[in-house]
Amino acid sequence: MSTMEELGITIIPEPQRIIAAEGAVSLREVAVQIPAEADADDRFAADDLARQLREEHGLDAVVGAPGEGADGRTVVELRRRPGKDLRPEGYRLVVGDGRIVVEGNDAAGLYWGTRTLLQCVRPETADVPCLEMDDYPVVARRAIHYDTKHHQGTYEYVEQFVSTLSRYKVNMLIWEWEDKLAYERHPEIGAPGAFTKDQMRALTEYAAMRHVQLVPLVQGLGHVSYILKHPQHAHLREIPDSAWEFCPLNPESYDLLFDLWDEAIEATPGSEFLHIGSDETYELGLGEACGCAEKAKEIGTDGLMNLFMERCAAHLESRGRKPIVWYWPSRQDSNKELPRNLVYVDPREDVGLMKQALAEGYEFFSYAPNPGIEPLFLGYFPWVQASMWRDDVRRVKEGCFRDTSQVIADAAGAGVAYGSITTSWDDSGLHSQMWMPRFVCAAEYSWSAPGPDLDCWVERFYREYFGPQVRDMRELFRLMQDGAMFYYDTFGRNVWHWGDVGMIHLPDFPRQELEYHKYWRRRYAQLLHRAAAERQRMARALEILDQNLELPLKNTYDLELYRTCARLMLHNAELVLMLGELEAQITTASEAHFSNRHASLGALERAASMIEADLEDRASVYEELVETWERTRLPKGLETAEKPFVWAPDRARHLANRTPDMKYLIMDEELLGLEDYRDRLRALIEEYRTGVS
Repeated sequence: MSTMEELGITIIPEPQRIIAAEGAVSLREVAVQIPAEADADDRFAADDLARQLREEHGLDAVVGAPGEGADGRTVVELRRRPGKDLRPEGYRLVVGDGRIVVEGNDAAGLYWGTRTLLQCVRPETADVPCLEMDDYPVVARRAIHYDTKHHQGTYEYVEQFVSTLSRYKVNMLIWEWEDKLAYERHPEIGAPGAFTKDQMRALTEYAAMRHVQLVPLVQGLGHVSYILKHPQHAHLREIPDSAWEFCPLNPESYDLLFDLWDEAIEATPGSEFLHIGSDETYELGLGEACGCAEKAKEIGTDGLMNLFMERCAAHLESRGRKPIVWYWPSRQDSNKELPRNLVYVDPREDVGLMKQALAEGYEFFSYAPNPGIEPLFLGYFPWVQASMWRDDVRRVKEGCFRDTSQVIADAAGAGVAYGSITTSWDDSGLHSQMWMPRFVCAAEYSWSAPGPDLDCWVERFYREYFGPQVRDMRELFRLMQDGAMFYYDTFGRNVWHWGDVGMIHLPDFPRQELEYHKYWRRRYAQLLHRAAAERQRMARALEILDQNLELPLKNTYDLELYRTCARLMLHNAELVLMLGELEAQITTASEAHFSNRHASLGALERAASMIEADLEDRASVYEELVETWERTRLPKGLETAEKPFVWAPDRARHLANRTPDMKYLIMDEELLGLEDYRDRLRALIEEYRTGVS
């Protein structure tokens, strides 16, 4: 039994040292005390602690100077204690003798100590067990990547998102916002409803008070369709027919980029970094008319990338920002060294390569492996990535809990990482909350590396994040990840990686005299078998979710989001089964045509009713999903009276960009043509009815 289990508490991240003592201190009435000379950071830590004690635990908490307002209350004393015995961002927490003391080496350490204290409260008894704790992070920069290229969270959601991350001691949010800032110098680029610079400054301050640095990621060389889709900027493309990349040889490319970056800097005062993106530069060195192809023959594509990065780094350095880039020093094949005034990030897991890069003077973030771009849910536990449509796609995945924890802990243990970054690609349009378990996992192993046993940690996460009464979450996650993969594979939705589109077709439509070709159930026998199993799994997932939603848990919005996804997964399975039964009914109608016209008519009616029921279910599922997701998001494809939404597909073919609205999640089903099939079937039924005596 761990010390935390012995004390009856759950703390994430796990403290570096914790010693249990006898007894407990009541928190029913609390006086949070800070020195009269405390600065704004420490006053905020005190005020926020008292507020959280009131809101999260229903306790009576007030704030004052030492000796003020105690009146028999339990004193929680917050104070700074800089010194070598407390490391940067470190804190000491002592509970005993009827009082609680939190000491921080710096403002961040004191704040993190209050986050830990909140997790030490035992809600059933409203007390904190007596203990001594010393704690500090192993990794100095613990970054979460927040990708909003295909959606925009509401202002209130971003605040809550930041607050949740700070609970787990994340201290950097790298926000890939693309067109979600209302650029003043280039207003055409900001999407309708984009945050103003004043709003972004307020969010930056909100994060900073919680010791989270908000770092803008404004894509640079590649991934710039949000810029180059606009006609007035099309001349900056390297490939005229593609909005994907800037021409790195065109001086106007830099004029525009630097304008956007300067506004991003103005919108995030006090931040140390700016991320310039610049990955997936598929078209680099291919431009003939602009001269890039000829230049690439001379210096290579890495040489072109070097030219770009050097110019960008010089500009950002002049603006007081350090650039971060998705690039890796050991990757280039040219003789020219990469500039050393950037911080590099790339999905390499070889600690030896990291040590080599560090020895050569490069700074870099360790990168938690991308868990995939599956829609609706992530693969948190081990699974097999495969397709029923192909024999050459089969990969065993460890699951992003293990991948995230292992890579971050290995780099931290080797002492080679400048920081850690954990990504959340918006390619498939997942709601950001679907990534939260991965984010918390990264926070754990960045702070406590090598950290706790992963299986034990997973159970801790469920208890801490949702509450000790939560049930069957490990089973739910496995069901959801299997359901998401079946949903993904049903229509060959993984267009970008596997290249297959439209894998399902409708059953044959009856011709004259109800002549009918039976092929659907034979062709899709494997699909039908899997759909039957998935229907049972999703029914169980919904049962778990409904049971948990009746309990007094935390973060229940996440469960509501899971439920909308489970409903769509269930609908997807039932659609497949309906198509199989549709063929069965039309087969019955065809076979009875010459012997029993009434039976044929009844089978046709049942076939039409099944389609209509499926279409009604699709509408209901989609409506509930959109309503739930858009409680925390602006409507996808939002337009205003002042500004239309400019939508344009690009070469990435991201699932979330296949439609300007949320219908990317049901687009493939709509392309089946069930509505037309139903209308034709209803017309056939009316015609057939006239011949039935």
